[in-house]
Amino acid sequence: MLWFALCVATNSSAWLSTSVLVTNMRNFPLSRGTVAGILKGYGGLSAAVYTEIYTTTLHKSSSELLMFLALGVPLICFTMMYFIRPCTPASGEDSAQHGHFLFTQAASVVLGSYLLTTTILNDIFSLSAPISYTFLAAMVLLLMAPLAIPIKMTLNPTNRSKSGMLNQPVGSSESMLQGEENADKTEPLLTPSSSTASLGSFHKNDIYFAGVGSGVTVLNNLAQIGIAQGVHNTTMLLCLFSFCNFLGRLGGGAVSEHFLRSKTIPRTIWMTCTQVIMVITYLLFASALDGTLYAATALLGSAMVFNFLSWSRLSLSFLA
Repeated sequence: MLWFALCVATNSSAWLSTSVLVTNMRNFPLSRGTVAGILKGYGGLSAAVYTEIYTTTLHKSSSELLMFLALGVPLICFTMMYFIRPCTPASGEDSAQHGHFLFTQAASVVLGSYLLTTTILNDIFSLSAPISYTFLAAMVLLLMAPLAIPIKMTLNPTNRSKSGMLNQPVGSSESMLQGEENADKTEPLLTPSSSTASLGSFHKNDIYFAGVGSGVTVLNNLAQIGIAQGVHNTTMLLCLFSFCNFLGRLGGGAVSEHFLRSKTIPRTIWMTCTQVIMVITYLLFASALDGTLYAATALLGSAMVFNFLSWSRLSLSFLA
């Protein structure tokens, strides 16, 4: 039954992640890499968030954790499902939108740093219940920080009309259709049939399998690797991997998007660079040199997900 539950949960998670990614890439056609990095970055932080809830609210109870996963997570998904919808994309560069992305990225970095700090403190010190609940409340506030953007836009709406969309109601089918046409003119997308027939698409799948697959294998055995090298408390090791994993997710979208638009450097170049970094990381793991375990873990966490995000951005561009 546990195996069946894991299959259902993993499959549904993939469907939910794909729908969120594709919808937001259509909503922000000029900042697809940044959007993918933010969404995947928060996904990378979810494990640390659940750990905080598990240790503070659920008091490390396995039965309460299963109850939370069975009832709490579906309730959140059904509640948030209403907000995942296509909207009219901007017809050009918008400075306000760029500022909103910067705010969201900064909030996610602060949240990641906060989770790393609180995890270390909980591991080193025995914190009292009031302090733990204070940490949890602060985490929730940081997690909900991006809600300040729609609140600000509601209280202080901009009166600028987008070019070519005058006298059209917001969210109308005509404006959405015209917005999609503008997005297609800005960044043409390949059709699904051409992507399937492309030999390069299959090569990217091979690179993804070799790079991310090997990284996941190391992740699944990271605790055993740490114990084999004399690190008996692997909590710090896993925490470091999670934080660098988040940074790799966030940077994988923003950095590749920036250089793609400013220097026209394709994302496949970044995939190659991350593959080289991962090879060096595996050599560090195999050498078992003193002081290299934490550095190798940090490199693996960032490089593996940078590779994954670049590949997913290339693949989802055929669907967006």
